Amino acid sequence: MHIVICIKQVPDSAQIRVHPVTNTIMRQGVPTIINPYDLFALEEALKLRDVHGGEVTVLTMGPPMAEDSLRKALGYGADRAVLLTDRYFAGSDTLATSFALSQAIAKIGETFGRPDIVFTGKQTIDGDTAQVGPGIAKRLDLSQLTYVAKIASIDLKTREIEVARRAEGGTQLLKSRLPCLITMLEDTNEIRRGSLQQALCAARSQVVKWTAADAGIDDLTRCGLRGSPTVVKRVFAPTARAESAAQIDTAERGLQDIADELIADILTRRPALEHELAFNSGT
Repeated sequence: MHIVICIKQVPDSAQIRVHPVTNTIMRQGVPTIINPYDLFALEEALKLRDVHGGEVTVLTMGPPMAEDSLRKALGYGADRAVLLTDRYFAGSDTLATSFALSQAIAKIGETFGRPDIVFTGKQTIDGDTAQVGPGIAKRLDLSQLTYVAKIASIDLKTREIEVARRAEGGTQLLKSRLPCLITMLEDTNEIRRGSLQQALCAARSQVVKWTAADAGIDDLTRCGLRGSPTVVKRVFAPTARAESAAQIDTAERGLQDIADELIADILTRRPALEHELAFNSGT
C-alpha cells in the first residue's frame, strides 16, 4: 500500500504580526511549524501503513527551508519525503498550488509506485480555504472524501474504503473505490511521538528535491503568480473596540429578571431598534 500525504510549512499563527504600514504579514523572525491539520492526516496515514504495510511518502511545496518540516514528518515515521521547490512556484494561490502538487503526485506515482490514498489536512491555518485537497482530487480524477472523522474499513482486495464523514447535522458513512483523496478533520487522532532511532534516521535521510522540470511540469504559466487568479487586496488586524463589554450580575436572580435587564440595556444602547421591532411586528 502506498500513501501520499501532503503537508505544508506554515508560520506559527500564535506569533504572526501584521505590518502597521503595509498591512502585510510579517514573516521575519516568526517560527514555522507543520500545519496542525496535516498532522492528523499524517497520523492516519501512518496507522494505515502499520496495519496494511507499505510506504508513506510525504510531499510539500515550498522554499528550501520547508525541508525542516519534511524531516519532522520523517521523524514521526514517514518512509520518504519529497520537496517540490522552484522559484516558479512563488506566489501560488490554491489553484496554482493544487496544479503543482497534482503534477508532483503523478510523478511520485511514476517513480515510487501509484498511491492508493492521498491525504491532506482539511485546510491550512494560514489560508483557511480548504480548497487544495479537492483541487488535487479533481486534477488527478480521484474520488474525494472530505472532512473525514474516521476510516471505518479498507479492503485492499476489493479496492474499497469506508469512512465516516462529518456533515452538518450528523455523520455520513461513505463507501468509495481506491484510489481516493481524503481530507482529515482535526481531533480525529493524536500524532505519535517518534522514537530516537526515527529521529536519527530523519536527520540522515535524503530528502528528494524536485524542481518544476523534475516534476514534469511543462506549462509554467499555470504555476506561481502567473497561474494564480486570486489577488489579496489587503491583510489587516481588526481594530480593537473602544467600548468594553458590559457584564450583568446574575447571582440569585430569576431568568425573567435577567432577560428584562438585558433587553432594556440593548434598547438603551440602540434606541432605533425598539422602533424597528415595533414596526416589523405591526404594533
